[in-house]
Amino acid sequence: MKPTPIEFTGAEGNRLAADLWDGRGHPVLLLHGGGQTRRAWDMTARRVADAGMSAITVDLRGHGESDWVASADYSFAAYGADAAAVVRQTAQRFHAAPSAVGASLGGLSALIAQLNHGAMLDSLVLVDITPRMDVGGVDRIQGFMGARMEEGFASLEEAADAIALYMPHRKRPRSLDGLRKNLRLDPDGRYRWHWDPAFMTSERNINFGSKEAMESLLAKLPDLHLPVLVVRGMQSELVHEDHVREFVDLAPSASCIDVGEAGHMVAGDRNDVFCDAILGFLTDKEAA
Repeated sequence: MKPTPIEFTGAEGNRLAADLWDGRGHPVLLLHGGGQTRRAWDMTARRVADAGMSAITVDLRGHGESDWVASADYSFAAYGADAAAVVRQTAQRFHAAPSAVGASLGGLSALIAQLNHGAMLDSLVLVDITPRMDVGGVDRIQGFMGARMEEGFASLEEAADAIALYMPHRKRPRSLDGLRKNLRLDPDGRYRWHWDPAFMTSERNINFGSKEAMESLLAKLPDLHLPVLVVRGMQSELVHEDHVREFVDLAPSASCIDVGEAGHMVAGDRNDVFCDAILGFLTDKEAA
């Protein structure tokens, strides 16, 4: 199955690039983490479509082929507003409230859309993310993202070496084609991450107002009545077991599952187990 390119319009009129993997069924939005692109979901999207649902993978603002916004607003509030716009447009296109599967930033964006914008999701999967996060883990992830942000890499192999040092638990892929999709080749001949550096450097960067945003989400979790599944990597440096337990205790219809031999990048580390878990959740919900 090959996806069909589609587009959405974000909260600022910004273009959001997306792919539709058309399984001719219930719409499922797949929202990637910070620093990734929609291509991170390719294997998962194919599994979702093969199961008879319609997977929609979206490049978040400033990432992949989506617009770098003129406002340079990459705050959680801005991502939540974009997610709400995408949910509304998906519901109009498919005449049904979509489910959302969001990794890290994508998950928080969907959660903000639901709790702050009344986005009316049908269900939600949060992939290794809750509003409560390990501060050291956040610093480590952002440190890796920012380390070569300006300098870039001389080759794909050099980028792969940097990733291998950061994620030694993950087996290095034989082909670098997947990595190529997450990098852009600039006119100076160097490869750089496929996201706007303002994501980390602007006045309204990803850390702007983040503490207040997360506290607000935690306070609103008792109002989150839709079915929610939290999928945590057991080796995650960002989300601890007690963070997930707190979330499940506060959100009335939430459940959780741990994926062994997986870190924060659960879908990349153990895609087979991850897909089985989310498809079980989505199909059980549909049957109900």
